[in-house]
Amino acid sequence: LKSMSLRGRLDERRRVVPYYSRAEIVAREREYADRVLLWVDDPVELFFLQVQGSGRVQLADGGVTRLAYADQNGHPYQSIGRLLIERGELTSETATMPGIKQWARANPSRVTELLNRNPSYVFFREQPLPPGSAEGPGGALGVPLTAERSMAIDPRHVPLGAPVFLATTHPDSPTPLRRLFVAQDTGGAIRGVVRADFFWGFGATAGQQ
Repeated sequence: LKSMSLRGRLDERRRVVPYYSRAEIVAREREYADRVLLWVDDPVELFFLQVQGSGRVQLADGGVTRLAYADQNGHPYQSIGRLLIERGELTSETATMPGIKQWARANPSRVTELLNRNPSYVFFREQPLPPGSAEGPGGALGVPLTAERSMAIDPRHVPLGAPVFLATTHPDSPTPLRRLFVAQDTGGAIRGVVRADFFWGFGATAGQQ
């Protein structure tokens, strides 16, 4: 276990056992009441916030709060998009973030069951956000991410803080995208030499990209 990060909990007999899965956490949500940061009105948006690891939440009074990754329950991530493809409900072309959200709107009674098929659950901590600030979430390097200039990498192959030149095209477009980035973050799904996540920023356009 020397190089492994393990998460668990103590059961009634003081044994270390696996931490609760997503389904168990959702079923026990009232037990977490004293540690809840926020209640949200859209479980699918929360799910994608957990996939992304950080983001912002619009409050009922018009304010905005920023959430940063705190920890994870130790269970492996399972793709709900892949599951919907296997069930024949979406295709590989439509199993995108917008496609999954559209499926959820059309099948509200089935959303909880689908989300619970992914046992992984991410916990957050609040990060103060100055009024009117456009700062991105704090990355693994300890500085706020910059839209379209920050990327997440596998630190086993690319050191944090290194400049990375990206030569590709814009999403769903032949338009060239050639730009210098800085490796400022990491992620559980980012593994390998030629693998990176591009930080687009905030808002509808960034979300679509």
